[in-house]
Amino acid sequence: MNYLAHIYLSGENDLVTIGNFIADSIKGKDYKKYSKDIQTGILLHRNIDTYTDAHKTVRLSTKRLHEKYGHYSGVIVDILYDHFLAKNWNKYSTIPLDEYVSAFYDSLEEHYHVLPLRIQKIMPYMMADNWLLSYASIHGISRVLDGMNRRTKNRSGMNEAIVELKEFYKEFEDEFTAFFNELITFSKQKLKELNNT
Repeated sequence: MNYLAHIYLSGENDLVTIGNFIADSIKGKDYKKYSKDIQTGILLHRNIDTYTDAHKTVRLSTKRLHEKYGHYSGVIVDILYDHFLAKNWNKYSTIPLDEYVSAFYDSLEEHYHVLPLRIQKIMPYMMADNWLLSYASIHGISRVLDGMNRRTKNRSGMNEAIVELKEFYKEFEDEFTAFFNELITFSKQKLKELNNT
């Protein structure tokens, strides 16, 4: 899953959410340097990734892209799934997406001192271009995929995946919906377990 899903699946504890958000920048056992709540968020993120990568519904989505994009197909699906979460946000939250995202940005600024350097560097761009809110539109997702392609020095061709998104829009959305409901249940259970350890 991509940024918005990880943030959403963290529950209501700001520090767990921060941990989940920064997790990709924390390697191995380095997570133990952080407070208990941030550790919980990092471990939750890792569990979500493992569950997602192995899930049969997600594999249907990645298979559709694999021939053209190879190992980047999983990254693309993560981004596309964030689009469907943002687009259908009112099904999952009573807080409007713009308010939810704004509160998260406030939390990032409040906890800036604990963010890894890589996150501190991308944060101004993320907030200025309002990445999380932009996921709701195809245009926004297109910009995200363009950025990801540039980061791979144009090797991935990920910017072209907007074609498959439009062509198989219903299939991707149906797969996201079926999978995300299961992921919510999994994440709540895993969060409960982590909070009790």
